Amino acid sequence: MAFRDGPFENLKVPLTWTAAVVVVVALVGAVLLLVTDRRSDDGVSSYGALRGGAEAVAAPVGGVLSAPVRWVGAVGDYIGGYFFAVSENRRLKAEIEDLRAWRDEAIALKNVNSRYEAMMALRTEPPMPMVTARAISDVRGPFNRARLLDAGEAKGVRIGNPVMNEFGLAGRVTGVTGGVSRMVLLTDVASRVPVLIERTDARAMLVGDGGENPRLDYVRGAGALQPGDRVLSSGDGGGVPRGLPVGVVARGVDGAWRVKLFSDRGPIDYVRILLFQNFAQLISPEALNAPPLAGLTTAPEPTPEQAARIADVAARRRAEAEAQAERTRVALAQAEQAERIRAAQQAQQAQTPPPAQPRPAAPAPAQGRTTQPRPQAQPQGQAQAPTQTAPAAATPARPDAEDET
Repeated sequence: MAFRDGPFENLKVPLTWTAAVVVVVALVGAVLLLVTDRRSDDGVSSYGALRGGAEAVAAPVGGVLSAPVRWVGAVGDYIGGYFFAVSENRRLKAEIEDLRAWRDEAIALKNVNSRYEAMMALRTEPPMPMVTARAISDVRGPFNRARLLDAGEAKGVRIGNPVMNEFGLAGRVTGVTGGVSRMVLLTDVASRVPVLIERTDARAMLVGDGGENPRLDYVRGAGALQPGDRVLSSGDGGGVPRGLPVGVVARGVDGAWRVKLFSDRGPIDYVRILLFQNFAQLISPEALNAPPLAGLTTAPEPTPEQAARIADVAARRRAEAEAQAERTRVALAQAEQAERIRAAQQAQQAQTPPPAQPRPAAPAPAQGRTTQPRPQAQPQGQAQAPTQTAPAAATPARPDAEDET
């Protein structure tokens, strides 16, 4: 007899009650599984094998059942993309235009950043302070080569400071205001920079003539130049520090020696201004005047024998110095005494009058001497008659001769 023909033929169970019973049974089973799920000492669950088998069976079944769902989703996306392709294309074009502007800006910033990094890598020996500046104006003419820089006295820039880009020396500052300075390039006709040839150490003067390659004048030494020789600043005159890269030597079309400047390898828009005035700022006078042994360690203590020798030598030198001082004192005293004696003698001679000299007596006339008249002056051309002259002195008469007469 079939079930429908039995007494339960007209029995109807509501669907809600059936679902509620199934849920209650499932909850009871879950609770029982949680309560009875005991783990052994090694941490392995008692239902681990059963759970693993269930998962191994359910995984392929779930993959097969989810495949149609994925295919339906992909088809829907394809159809939606086909119908919205025009609007998506327009959106992508607009985004590309925006990204292109960002790309150009990024490339420009990358170039500026690389320039900054190259200029920050500039090092001088010895180190000296620098200021970064940008060329804000370019003054060009048949002979003029100058730039205006956005750095002035406010940043410590002074007239005569050398200017470099990331490749080498570019020029010098010739005018300064508060926030702007004027730089004359090496190719300007007013530019004069003393340089040296690295290979031969020969000196020359780099003279700008308005062309692209300045000329080398006043080269010292025969055979001092060859094409390809590196040219550096010599530092002569104290206007530019020594050793700054300038360029390489080349023979010009006019036969003169010229220099291909390193600064022409890149644009002269971002530069570094060297705050150089003279060589005194490179090192302090105190360091130059330091004693030669200032950096040495203290000498070890001498041994007793060395100390005795040192004391003996010091005593001898002291005795010799004292004897020399005594001899010098005695010599000075003797010289001073002799000077006083000489001064006293001169004073005594000045006070004593000289003795009077006796006057010679006039000769007495002799007795019996007759005076002869003086001869008359005769005219020129006539001979003078000889005259007899009286004896110089008369002989005195004897008394007996007077008696006889």
